[in-house]
Amino acid sequence: MQSQAIQVDDQPDRRIHKPADALRFALSCLWIILLAVAAVAASATTTGAETDIVGASKHLPPAIITIGPALGLFVLLILPLGLAVAQLARRQVPRLVEAAATGVLAGLLVQVANIVLARPEAVRLYDAIIMAHPSVSHTDALDPYLAGLVAYTTIIGLAGRTGWRNAFGLAIGVYGIIELGTSHTTIISFLLTLLAGRAIGLAVRYGAGAAPQRPTALDIATALTGTERIATAIRRVPEPTGAAGSRHYRVETEDGGQLDLEVFDRDQQAAGTFYRLYRWVRVQGQVSRTAPLSVDRAVERRALMSYATTEAGVRTPRLRTVLRVGADTAVLAYEHCAWTTLAARNHECTDDELGRIWDAVQRLHAHHVAHRGLTADRIVFTADGQVMLLDPGDGDLPAGDLQTRLDLAQLIVELALVVGPDKSAKLAATKVGGNELISVLPLLQPVALVRSTRHELRRRRDVLPAVRKVLLAAVPGAEVTPVHLERIRPRTLVTLVASVAAVYLLAGELAQESLSSVLKSADWRWGIVALGLSAVTYVAAALSLSGFVSEKLSFARTTMVQLASSFVTLVTPAAVGGAAMNVRYLQRKKIPPAVAVASVGVNQVVAFVLHILLLAVFGAITGSSTSDQIKPPTWAYFVVAGLLVIAVSVLAIPAGRRLVRARLSPISGQVLPRLLEVAQDPRKLAEGIGGALLLSLAYILCLAACVAAFGRSVPFGKIGFVYLTGSTIGSIIPTPGGLGAVEFALTAGLTASGLPGAVAGSAVLLFRLLTFWLPVPVGWAAMHYLERNHDL
Repeated sequence: MQSQAIQVDDQPDRRIHKPADALRFALSCLWIILLAVAAVAASATTTGAETDIVGASKHLPPAIITIGPALGLFVLLILPLGLAVAQLARRQVPRLVEAAATGVLAGLLVQVANIVLARPEAVRLYDAIIMAHPSVSHTDALDPYLAGLVAYTTIIGLAGRTGWRNAFGLAIGVYGIIELGTSHTTIISFLLTLLAGRAIGLAVRYGAGAAPQRPTALDIATALTGTERIATAIRRVPEPTGAAGSRHYRVETEDGGQLDLEVFDRDQQAAGTFYRLYRWVRVQGQVSRTAPLSVDRAVERRALMSYATTEAGVRTPRLRTVLRVGADTAVLAYEHCAWTTLAARNHECTDDELGRIWDAVQRLHAHHVAHRGLTADRIVFTADGQVMLLDPGDGDLPAGDLQTRLDLAQLIVELALVVGPDKSAKLAATKVGGNELISVLPLLQPVALVRSTRHELRRRRDVLPAVRKVLLAAVPGAEVTPVHLERIRPRTLVTLVASVAAVYLLAGELAQESLSSVLKSADWRWGIVALGLSAVTYVAAALSLSGFVSEKLSFARTTMVQLASSFVTLVTPAAVGGAAMNVRYLQRKKIPPAVAVASVGVNQVVAFVLHILLLAVFGAITGSSTSDQIKPPTWAYFVVAGLLVIAVSVLAIPAGRRLVRARLSPISGQVLPRLLEVAQDPRKLAEGIGGALLLSLAYILCLAACVAAFGRSVPFGKIGFVYLTGSTIGSIIPTPGGLGAVEFALTAGLTASGLPGAVAGSAVLLFRLLTFWLPVPVGWAAMHYLERNHDL
């Protein structure tokens, strides 16, 4: 009777997108990729396994071989019909229609995949999937009906329906064994089909959403009434920022009080997993904030952090009760309190209020508790002016020194965004001791901050440098040691992907012919010539730099600096690492920083202009000769078209034009005056331009020598055009030395020039070995020698 008196104001979700479905979809796709890669990499092993299965099938009774496939298919036809009848009996017609449509869609998509795999471009993957060999004949790589059946059952969902799940598992297992034994499918094909069907079903279920089966607001209020509180009204309230995976309600009780409810449903478990996984990969373990995937663990952690915060003497909404509603839903009930967030107060905060915020956080840290989410919407002021910290559930307990320092860094930057950098930094210098402030300073980097704070810093780029400046002034003479918080950088991921792509490409090219025969026929005298030309490139780089510096430089030391740059490019893009090394070298030679930067800038601009001019010249030479024309692959046209579309799109958007102007204005302001100064000395100008020309020509001749080493001759115009194009692509891709992109472009260019794939791949490997990998240890030794002699 009580439940009928409860007033309910809810906005029930008609469809919910379960994060767990997205996670399962990603895992299914990952398994598909790993299985395909393993199939290609170990095709001999899998083919042997297939042969064993086919051999074993010959010992099966003839009746099983004849009747088995038809029986297996019959079972897989009957079970879906039975499941459809069960859905109709439960009056779940919409879900049945969705499941049937998804099954048809999965079958069509798998059939499209079969058509794609049958094309010549995918022959290696197709042969690996079907384990092709003379004794076994296969047609389609994947089974459309089986994939559709798996997608159909995924949409319906067999969780909690043990009988149906066991029946489908047994039927699919028997069907698979029979199909494998009669050579109608393969192990790889069968597994890929199952994964493809499940991935498609999960993608549709997550994208279209599923009907919610979680407790309603009335169910929650009724369960709460069973405790010491009697609920009279419940209404849905918006979820606070960052409260992924939970619903929030406001409840009025019979005694006139109010409760704030945080509801965790199984439907929303694993919310935010992809972002947390990204942070776990990106930064050190103590920096990333973890969260349990299960509902029970999440509720237990939030309750523990709430009690720990209260025990530390820091105000936070009081947790009154924790209760379960149904089998898969848990509710945390907090006392409601009226407050005003720090974000709403903005610049109106007084120094006393800001001091109370610091006092609350430091009391928390004194009890070894870190909040780890100190944003302006989680720091609030109550009606009596006291500070309250909301949502400590994602914090750390017990918190180590690094976690507490990260909390302080987050607080400093967040207050800087609210009340200004100067005010926040000065308050931090007052509240934090000198030694502790020195340990916090290195943590003032975006990667260590909360997601919302990082987004705001991208919009207000001046805040973080201003905070650092004030804090450094507060500890004059202190040595701030950098702290590396990142486990892996995005650039490293790009490098890894590019390297894998390059290895795959070169492996494919080298597999087209016998690598051993290519290597045996190589003339390694040309390799010695190529090594000498590789050494010439460092002499040319030294001449080019010296030509644009009016001061006299030691030619030997300048050449060693270029060698040292080869080691730096192992971890940075060539243009970035080499430029930084040259600027440092010029500064050590008592050249003012502005002049050093301008000189290196002139060097790079002149090299870029000459590179474009040479590309145009070699392109004209190649295009004018019918015999020398290069026939690029079809994908090259799409790549060029995509780059043009991106460039036009950037220039068409006002923000894009502002970005281009912001990048080019400092360069033009530094480069043009320096270029005019150097132009007054014709000898220096000739030295700089001549060195830049010699640098490009030495690389082109080195590539030509590498091609000649394998007994092939390619017109010089083609070699020049291929190298300049590959170098351009490599400079666009932000990987160390253009790793991956250069190999890909050069191999494709040489193949388009008429070279066999194995010869092109071998020549590119030799070229990159001599110009990129071999100089690395020499560059490392040169860098240490220059550092010992204070040249760097």
